[in-house]
Amino acid sequence: MSGMTSSARPHLNRRLAEFGTTIFAEMSALAVATGAINLGQGFPDTDGPEEVREAAVRALREGRGNQYPPGPGIPELRTAIAAHQQRRYGLSYDPDTEVLVTAGATEAIAAALLALVEPGDEVVALEPYYDSYAASIAMAGGTRVPVTLRPHVEEGASFRLDLDELRSAVTGRTRLLLINTPHNPTGTVLTRAELAAIAELAVERDLLVVTDEVYEHLVFDDAEHLPLAAFPGMRERTVTIGSAGKTFSFTGWKVGWVTASPELTAAVRSVKQFLTYVSSGPFQYAVAEALALPDTYFEEFRRSMLARRDILAQGLTEAGFEVFRPAGTYFVTTDIRPLGEKDGFAFCRALPHRAGVVAIPNAVFYDDREAGAPFVRFAFCKREETLREAVERLRAL
Repeated sequence: MSGMTSSARPHLNRRLAEFGTTIFAEMSALAVATGAINLGQGFPDTDGPEEVREAAVRALREGRGNQYPPGPGIPELRTAIAAHQQRRYGLSYDPDTEVLVTAGATEAIAAALLALVEPGDEVVALEPYYDSYAASIAMAGGTRVPVTLRPHVEEGASFRLDLDELRSAVTGRTRLLLINTPHNPTGTVLTRAELAAIAELAVERDLLVVTDEVYEHLVFDDAEHLPLAAFPGMRERTVTIGSAGKTFSFTGWKVGWVTASPELTAAVRSVKQFLTYVSSGPFQYAVAEALALPDTYFEEFRRSMLARRDILAQGLTEAGFEVFRPAGTYFVTTDIRPLGEKDGFAFCRALPHRAGVVAIPNAVFYDDREAGAPFVRFAFCKREETLREAVERLRAL
């Protein structure tokens, strides 16, 4: 008898066989078991603006969004997203045909890749990458092609993109570039010159681009967030992804969005309707109000995170880590080799017991696990007193 019986075949689809329980679940469970300070998963330990939370309560009480909202998202939020893109970047989008509300940025990424990638298509992504990228490419039947951001200590201790390596990664099978800036986990913010080169390559090779820009409001020092869709030739080929969770510190609400041309938006919407259909009804009304907050909110939010970045980065330096001070996001990547360590997995699994702190091994964000082995990520989206306590504990190393 040939073939494998249904009971003998693995239950998990073979495309997803390499993806098990996420490292975030493992490390968060370890934090609970040991009482460690969790600087692993990227969620704040305080809520966002009170007026935004009250807007959600008001929507609940008034019965707005308690039933299925419209599939593309409520008109108020789509209009607010379009207004935000126009006000911040001079990008004009039609709220009715070029904006789509999703269940967080993670669904937006999955829906975009499932919509735009055929089996066998190559997707070039910047490595290390957010773990859902690899899973979404696999679900679409695509082939991921990593282009690695490499550490450059001489350039202010940062991770940089090799544009020649990016260009050489594009083949006749390449369908799409998956770009993330500000970049999680390295904290790199792509420069105007880098983005211009990516745009030129996309136009030259007629590639689609999905850009994950959820940390757009968290850029520090001299860095500037520039949306790729604003570059010549990119408006019609770029799917831009944003999120309320990172900007307003309500990650549990799961409100994200896509802005793109009508054709691209329709393609992503066709997939999204069969994933969650709709989500976050009352929260959509609250996020619509949040996006209309004055610029002073966004600036104060950035300043607050900058102060926390500096507390953690300085403390990690004093504890003996080599620190790559991020230009964006709310994560700090470190090199553990100055501590006499070289295996990020082993280091992170022992750290809660050794120092009472949880971090994430960057190797989980790499196809080439060896390239990421000595790097460990810490989140600084926590109270300042929590960060100071974590730093004090880490000095025990």
